[in-house]
Amino acid sequence: MQAIIEQYQAIIRAAADNQTPLQIRGGGTKHFYGNAPAQQPAAFFDTTAYHGIVDYEPTELVLTARAGTRLADVEALLAEHGQMLAFEPPHFGAAATLGGCIAAGLSGPRRATAGAVRDFVLGLRLLDGTGKDLRFGGQVMKNVAGYDVSRLMAGAMGTLGVILEVSLKVLPKPPAEVTLRLAMSEAAAIEQMNQWAGKPLPVSATCHADGELLVRLSGAESTVRAAQIKLGGEVLPDSAAFWQSIREQTHGFFQSGQPLWRLSVRSTAAPLALPGKQLLEWNGGLRWLSGGDGLDVETIRQWAKDAGGHATLFRNLTSQLPVFHPLEPALMAIHRSLKQQFDPAGIFNRGRLYPDL
Repeated sequence: MQAIIEQYQAIIRAAADNQTPLQIRGGGTKHFYGNAPAQQPAAFFDTTAYHGIVDYEPTELVLTARAGTRLADVEALLAEHGQMLAFEPPHFGAAATLGGCIAAGLSGPRRATAGAVRDFVLGLRLLDGTGKDLRFGGQVMKNVAGYDVSRLMAGAMGTLGVILEVSLKVLPKPPAEVTLRLAMSEAAAIEQMNQWAGKPLPVSATCHADGELLVRLSGAESTVRAAQIKLGGEVLPDSAAFWQSIREQTHGFFQSGQPLWRLSVRSTAAPLALPGKQLLEWNGGLRWLSGGDGLDVETIRQWAKDAGGHATLFRNLTSQLPVFHPLEPALMAIHRSLKQQFDPAGIFNRGRLYPDL
């Protein structure tokens, strides 16, 4: 495997010397996400050759794997030991890799209660824009001195370096799970989800769409049973398939072919007063908007800002609108400084996160 790293380093150094952009990609299942690469022709940089489990100690709840390892293989190994990636990362295809999971920084239905991708990153190894082999963090929660660079790479979209290895905190799978379905308006669902969030209930996921609120309970059998009696509603059969359809966006809501907006806002924000179909997750903190005909990007982003958050154009096949919410000048200055430190020649995924980075 060291020979592969040396090959990667040679590619990076040559690209930096020649000012040739590199388009970093693993399985390519999230290629749709983010801004289109800069117009200047880019060389394709495939990370899938560097794959495999480096270390896994089930009793310590820590796994270290190479970035090119398929996400499905990681989850299969964990499942053999009754464990899981608690942030439920979406795959969007069988070829999804661990490196792509970290670079995209996307979390699934359990995120509101378990935490986000970055919350589980313990350590990370990467190549910077000069080809240096760098390591950050470690394999324990309290092993970081100074800046937590490992977690900085979660959601960086490959703009700061080529991820080589990642150490993750994993969790045991809950012994019991059940999903309840309740007929409820959007406004009532937002109020109910936030009330539940403030109580000692084993809620692990929520979803509201088409006048129905789905709530997943996870934990010890006795705890789940007691919560089920308290909350009421109808038990959803084959609930695992439902939550997978939400995580992987195979649910009918995501199949309209219309632009899909991802709005991260205060969970208590009022219902989204915009046209288009909507689906809520994360106790109301994540609002998906499909369509929104006649709306301009400024209207959607202003609503999200007023609701204490931001809006991302998650999927769009018809226009070149900026995908990510514009940053305030102070935050953009930090981004520029980080880009300069990690990728001084500006070769990694140029324009993928923000057009001028």
